[in-house]
Amino acid sequence: MAVYRSPYEAYPFLCDAGADLRCDFELLTDKIASGAGLLRARTEQEDLRAELLWVCEIVYHLNPTLRTRLTVTQAECGRLRGAVDRLQRQAGSRCHRFVLPAGCEAACTAHVLRVQAKELVRLLYRYVQQGHEVEPLTLDVANLLSGYFFSLALYLNELAGVDETDFVSRNY
Repeated sequence: MAVYRSPYEAYPFLCDAGADLRCDFELLTDKIASGAGLLRARTEQEDLRAELLWVCEIVYHLNPTLRTRLTVTQAECGRLRGAVDRLQRQAGSRCHRFVLPAGCEAACTAHVLRVQAKELVRLLYRYVQQGHEVEPLTLDVANLLSGYFFSLALYLNELAGVDETDFVSRNY
C-alpha cells in the first residue's frame, strides 16, 4: 500500500518504516533539546543558562548520529561528565537519596528531561539489538544526559529552597 506523502511534511524521514528507529532517535533528541531550551527559559542563573544552551547544542550534534556519523567528541563528553560531577557536589546529600520527581517548576522540567534521556538510551539499545553499530561514546553521552538532568533537578530544588520528598519503594 502506498503511503501518502504530504507536500507539507514537517520532516522528510517521518514516513520511515516503523522498525527503522533513526527518525525516532532524531525526534527524541529534538524533544530533549527543546526541553533543555524550555528549562533554560525557566532558569535565572546565567551560568546554568549558558550551560543549558551548550547542552542543547550537544544534543543537536547527537541528533543525526544514527543516520550519518557521531560528531560529539570525547572532550565534550568529558565536559558533560564534569558538569554532572559539579552538580552532584552542589546538590550535596540530595544525590544519595531516592526522591520523587517533584519540586519547583524548573526541577520538574529537568526530571522530565532525565526520563527522556533514559528513553533515548533505551532506543539506542533497541537499535543495537536490531544489529546496528552504535559507538560507545553515543551511549555514554545519552546516559550522561540523564545523570545531568537528574543532578540539575536536585540542584535547582536546592536553589529554590525546596526540600526533596523521599520515596520508599514497597518492592525494593
